[in-house]
Amino acid sequence: MSPRRAYGRAGLPLRRRLAIAAGSGFAVLSLAAILAALWGLWVFNGPGPAATDGRQTTVVLRKGAGLSEIAGALEQGGAIRSASVFAAAAQISGAARQLKPGEYAFSSRASIGQVLEKVRRGLIVRHRVTIPEGITSEMAVEILMANPVLQGSAPVPAEGAVLPETYDVVRGEDRADVLKRMIDARDALLSDLWAKRRKDLPITTVDEAVILASIVEKETAVPAERPHIASVFVNRLRQGMRLESDPTIIYGLTRGKPLGRGLRQSELDQPNAWNTYQINGLPPTAIANPGRAALAAVLDPAVSNDLYFVADGAGGHVFAATYEQHLRNVARWRRIEQDRKAGEPAVGGQRAPAP
Repeated sequence: MSPRRAYGRAGLPLRRRLAIAAGSGFAVLSLAAILAALWGLWVFNGPGPAATDGRQTTVVLRKGAGLSEIAGALEQGGAIRSASVFAAAAQISGAARQLKPGEYAFSSRASIGQVLEKVRRGLIVRHRVTIPEGITSEMAVEILMANPVLQGSAPVPAEGAVLPETYDVVRGEDRADVLKRMIDARDALLSDLWAKRRKDLPITTVDEAVILASIVEKETAVPAERPHIASVFVNRLRQGMRLESDPTIIYGLTRGKPLGRGLRQSELDQPNAWNTYQINGLPPTAIANPGRAALAAVLDPAVSNDLYFVADGAGGHVFAATYEQHLRNVARWRRIEQDRKAGEPAVGGQRAPAP
């Protein structure tokens, strides 16, 4: 008698039942994998956490951090919901080795995909530091030291060494490195301007150009006037006249800090290395950090015969080629000053000096 075929309880062969069970298990696993993949895609592309301030979430990723640390920092910082999905997506997409450190600002409810792309591209937050035209080097370093996103310290450079401008900086950047960028920017600009300078100028070195530009910078706040102001000082240097500039006296007294009042006659008469009422030619150093316009004005000044200027009552100056004309302009300004009963300096840069 032949052996009987093995049957299960339901009358199906055992091998058949095992195959069905295996198929069912595979289907369950496949369904679970599909559901997991769909969930991962939804988490990857779906909206992320809302920013606490309703606008954006800021997270700082440490330099040298690996994928797991980055993913964890993003989740802990509230930028993403799942560190594991972020890490998996970074691995699958090949972005895991392209993630860049720095400070990031993510829009409220940004998806993991958007967060990953931003970190992969290194779209970090850029802060700004502004160095105003005409401030001293000590003041420029004080601005750097007061900026909370920077670190380290910076030495006070030579007067006039910094290019006043707005600079992009990143969180954690060293203050000395930022200062070097400012100095390098000035050197690059000055090199270009010096190569194109007028050849008939009574200025023989780059340092002299910076010194004169710093005086021009402090003499007027009207950009269009700078070439004309520069021409007055250039004409005076050519004729061997003293520059007689009030800001140079103030620098000698306070190293550029505001005096808070008008100059006294005793201060005009007081000798110091920067008192251009008392010394011939240029002072020994710049008195501030001149901007682009002042540097350009000194190296390509307006063409004029003017030797004097005085405030015009409207924020600018009126110019004169002769001492007699200058005295009339001074008298006009004094009448304006008396009418206003205000405390502006009587003369912007030229206090009706002796001819």
